[in-house]
Amino acid sequence: MNAVIQVRSSDGRKWKDVTCVGLSPIRFDKGPSSCECSSGCSCRTRLHVTGGSSGIGKCIAIECYKQGAFITLIARDENKLLQTKKEIEKYSVNDKQVVLCISVDVSKDYEQVENVLKQAQEKLGPVDMLVNCAGTSVTGKFEDIEVNSFERLMAVNYLGSVYPSRAVIATMKERRMGRIVFVSSQAGQLGLFGYTAYSPTKFALRGLAEALQMEVKPYNVYVTVAYPPDTDTPGFAEESKTKPLETKLISETSSVCQAEQVARVIVKDAIQGNFNSSVGSDGYMLSILTSGMSPVTSITEGLQQVVCMGIFRIIGLFYLGSFDSIVRRCMMQREKSESADKTE
Repeated sequence: MNAVIQVRSSDGRKWKDVTCVGLSPIRFDKGPSSCECSSGCSCRTRLHVTGGSSGIGKCIAIECYKQGAFITLIARDENKLLQTKKEIEKYSVNDKQVVLCISVDVSKDYEQVENVLKQAQEKLGPVDMLVNCAGTSVTGKFEDIEVNSFERLMAVNYLGSVYPSRAVIATMKERRMGRIVFVSSQAGQLGLFGYTAYSPTKFALRGLAEALQMEVKPYNVYVTVAYPPDTDTPGFAEESKTKPLETKLISETSSVCQAEQVARVIVKDAIQGNFNSSVGSDGYMLSILTSGMSPVTSITEGLQQVVCMGIFRIIGLFYLGSFDSIVRRCMMQREKSESADKTE
């Protein structure tokens, strides 16, 4: 059964109908006793995923749906949402599961986002886990990137996570339970050539997550920041078309991960209440190196950071040296090519 939610238009002057596909009058029970799936960890959990129509967001939705969760996909493109809904439903573990689709831009109008999520929760029940996966990227030299691109990326990558989180946090605190996931990037741990517009937006998510975790932890609400590496997604493919040579060469020093693998790690860490979520040995090293004053989930995690920090810093310095060498070589090749062109 479908439902129609009224939301305010982007200009704020009139209301319009947003069709929510797949709404079903399901009662969302909680607790291990209601679990019908083999894992028992997210069965009957209500999950909202922004940027859920493709890439890592879609794979997270699929991973949780396989475990019995009810999914709300939030993205701008209604056609992609409907296609993703059909794909996710193939992984159903029981006939009561629901995939709800909401077409809305989470980065433009907070009032609209709040209204959509509020009414969705009134119809489906309160959200248990929010995964903020909406994002975009622009690469290029600092002086070559249009100024409005900096503004757009901050809106999509940062405010696009602030707005949905702000809309659900009060309910989570009242219920004394919930998970909020911010999907950052390894470029949110380490600033790299070509990412002067992108990296700051991903760094900002960590600051938000640390401050928010301190506020909501007493209410049994936990925040996870995921730092995926280069991942084989439509967004990554599009980004690769315009990467500067230096950025491409630096990226090639590590392998590209599959979105399904990244999604499994993020879901596992979020369910366990881990603050940091990283993939692979490079991701683990970066998490240690950039741990600073970030929260830890256990004493063991804190001890690992203390013990490994020194040796990882040495390894990290070698990486930074190789990155600087790549940039210098590219600059010298470019200058040599320009000089040769002038003499012809």
